[in-house]
Amino acid sequence: MIWVAATLIAATAQTARNAAQAGLTRQVGTIGATAVRFVFGFPFAAFALAIAAAWVPIPLPGALVLGWAALGALAQIGATALMLVTMRGQSFGVATALMKTEPVTLALIGAVVLAEPLGPARMGAIAVATLGVVLASGAAWGRAPWGAVATGVMSGALFGLSAIGFRGALLGLPDGGYVIRAITVLAITLGIQAALMITWLVLRDRRALKGVLAEWRVSLGAGFLGAFASLFWFIGFALTPAADVRTLALVEVVMAQTLSGRLFRQTVRPLQLAGMALILAGVGWLLAVA
Repeated sequence: MIWVAATLIAATAQTARNAAQAGLTRQVGTIGATAVRFVFGFPFAAFALAIAAAWVPIPLPGALVLGWAALGALAQIGATALMLVTMRGQSFGVATALMKTEPVTLALIGAVVLAEPLGPARMGAIAVATLGVVLASGAAWGRAPWGAVATGVMSGALFGLSAIGFRGALLGLPDGGYVIRAITVLAITLGIQAALMITWLVLRDRRALKGVLAEWRVSLGAGFLGAFASLFWFIGFALTPAADVRTLALVEVVMAQTLSGRLFRQTVRPLQLAGMALILAGVGWLLAVA
């Protein structure tokens, strides 16, 4: 069950990275904060690949692998931007919960595109955990700001699409163990994303670029956490269907709500606690049938 440990590590690191990026949005704007995880994460991925190359052969990616990686990279850029927009309109924990509606869509896409198994037990576990996400968001849906809800759900859908792209790239590599595959795809995707974001900032938003460089200490920390989290996401994707990884990762909602209370002094209501209990029940069910 290596994928379980990898997913829990990734979810913990991602919660910390999201908090760092949310704070940066006020200083450098949405696009600048989006760029941070990629631009400052790529050097860490390149360094990890160089270290790995000294020990094991690096699998050479073909056109299909690069295509899957590009799909994942572009979808993740869009998802991150929408995530930060959502965080400006909702609390940190609520925004995280809205984005975590992705597993159901991800399971369906994975079944169609990658021919991954989708039985009633797996779908039941995913549905229970996703219902928990809806309750844990704490939103009064009749009075909810639907713009923020829409961007949060769209962000989750794009994160799901990015997971499909990354798993496709990992499965498409011709050889290598799951760790070297994960490092290779991480370096490729972060390289694509860093190049795109730097080009955009230089041509269209130099003010944000200056802000990112001025906040380099926080940016470097967010970049490291982003690369670290992505590495373990990719290890999970290399070992099991992406929907399983993302469903287990819903424990991040519980982490985010806890962080909201401690760091941002936001309250958690009884209905949200019930939602978090459903998340844990769904995750436990998934582990039982995985």
